[in-house]
Amino acid sequence: MKKNLVLIGGGHAHMTALENIARFVEKGYKVTVIGPSFYHYYSGMGPGMLGGTYTPSDIRFATRDVVCKQGGVFVKDYATRIDPTSKTVQTAGGQSLAYDVLSVNAGSYVSMQDLPEHSENIYPVKPIEKLMEAAEKLKILFKQKKAVVTIVGGGPSSAEVAGNIWQLAKQTKQNIPEIKILAGNRFMARFPESVRSRVIRILEKKAIQIFENGYVKEVTNESIIMNSGELLSTDFTFLASGVKPSKLFKTSGLPVGPDNGLLVNKYLQSVTYPDIFGGGDCIHFKDKPLDKVGVYAVRQNPVLLNNLFARLEGRPLQAFKPGPEYLLIFNLGANLGVLKKRGIVFSGQPAFWIKNYIDKKFMRKFQAIEKIL
Repeated sequence: MKKNLVLIGGGHAHMTALENIARFVEKGYKVTVIGPSFYHYYSGMGPGMLGGTYTPSDIRFATRDVVCKQGGVFVKDYATRIDPTSKTVQTAGGQSLAYDVLSVNAGSYVSMQDLPEHSENIYPVKPIEKLMEAAEKLKILFKQKKAVVTIVGGGPSSAEVAGNIWQLAKQTKQNIPEIKILAGNRFMARFPESVRSRVIRILEKKAIQIFENGYVKEVTNESIIMNSGELLSTDFTFLASGVKPSKLFKTSGLPVGPDNGLLVNKYLQSVTYPDIFGGGDCIHFKDKPLDKVGVYAVRQNPVLLNNLFARLEGRPLQAFKPGPEYLLIFNLGANLGVLKKRGIVFSGQPAFWIKNYIDKKFMRKFQAIEKIL
């Protein structure tokens, strides 16, 4: 009987596995990929898409086509539960998919708790594809009036979204909005001052306001209530208050880390269930908690590919090594960026050009798979 390999999600950590589906099929394995969309959007270029630097087709992979053209099965659905005893995955659409080996790259989400029922102008920064919809609404809004756009959160996502909203408004050649970042007690708090000050300088030159006087209590369609009781008016709000791993693992009763990410060992393998693997934002790496940045997912690609084959074939597994400090570049709109690598920090157009080159090269590599097949 054929062994079943099931992949949940078509994200960054699964790219090499998706590229090699034909190899699994040739060896007699059935490969099923579960994903909520026919495409996967590259989060590193999401703010640039919001700002109009990139089109949606520039930043997406045709997951379904890549899977099906190689003899795999694509299921457009959401995984809602993993049963490690029966070794099945349940989906929102009512399917039950059996696996011999399972790998999960289910990503992360921004909490949308306690929002009004009809939140037409409130958007989380993830999933990335929602930024397309937000951009179209903002274009209309900028033509209508000088709007107030608010970003809740004080991390790099807030900075990138704010800068690219400004760029979008400039491109529409209409009203430039009042852009506010509600950053809690300190904007970009976990970054060194050399990075933080450069980001602030670029945003302030665009008249983007950064507030560091407290946290948000409640968000409505037309206002934001601070913990202090202060009421701020808003026309459009982005939620960028940090991402959390998929709820799938906690719901399934699988061992999780402090952030509720799938708890994995050095082989990117569940600490309790050896036939379950994972990568990207949805895992908690037991040996050393990792920042939720795409570079780790990309570095996990070859290890996951090797270990999925190894588990199916009964071979020894390969350990994942997070590697050296990663290159960090923020796209702050108007072709400006801030770059950090070890002790090197600089900002301006060269930082953006480097990011743009790296991101486009990454996209070309995996989009080429669609054309070859």
